[in-house]
Amino acid sequence: MIEREVDVTTRFGVMPAFTACADSTRQVPAVIFFMDAWGMREELKNMARRIAKEGYFCILADLYYRYGQVRFDLTKRHEGMATVMRAAYHNLTDDNVRDDVAAMLGYLAAQPQVRSGPIGTVGYCMGGRFITNTARQFPEQIVAGVSICGTRLVTDQPDSPHLHLDGIKARLYYAFGEQDHTTPPNYISSFQSALEASGLSFGIDTYAGAEHGYCFAERAAYQPKASEASWSKLFELYRRTLI
Repeated sequence: MIEREVDVTTRFGVMPAFTACADSTRQVPAVIFFMDAWGMREELKNMARRIAKEGYFCILADLYYRYGQVRFDLTKRHEGMATVMRAAYHNLTDDNVRDDVAAMLGYLAAQPQVRSGPIGTVGYCMGGRFITNTARQFPEQIVAGVSICGTRLVTDQPDSPHLHLDGIKARLYYAFGEQDHTTPPNYISSFQSALEASGLSFGIDTYAGAEHGYCFAERAAYQPKASEASWSKLFELYRRTLI
């Protein structure tokens, strides 16, 4: 495994990122990994490594870099920490992420291990909003997007992603937990209705008994069966699109 801590130059400044690639002897498709609201940590890097092992060049960027270096130790999680997380999460704008993805696309284009052509994305928690928006913002580059426990996909604001699906060419997959308090049944049904009305190519699953964060092995909510099913759907989509 070839791993690097790298700096990506953006319109705002320098964004730290982690990259992983299993093989330096051939070019492979790229995958952009959008972190969840708890930010950069080894748990996410392990997930990026798993993607890389399947034959991809995965980049995981620190989207909180505008605030300095923000790191959370979830083994010591408490309400004060959650307050800081929510502040960072809600102040990260769609325009911020669009600019950061543009920078990542430029970075990826310069990497010798990256095959030019289609790019995939995956996002957890807040990353679900980002895989949706960037599929619309970069329709010629992003051909596959996967959202796990995606939040803020349906809101009462005019910039809600479910209201702006036109222009997306990518194939998308959304996975939700049945017991996820952040995405209740009416939220999921509203989003599915918007996807169906848009005519997009998409898949959607709601995993019985699964809570928010069911895919994170280090959390109490971890559900191996649902998690592995989501991984399988992710790699199946990539195999069909990132060719």
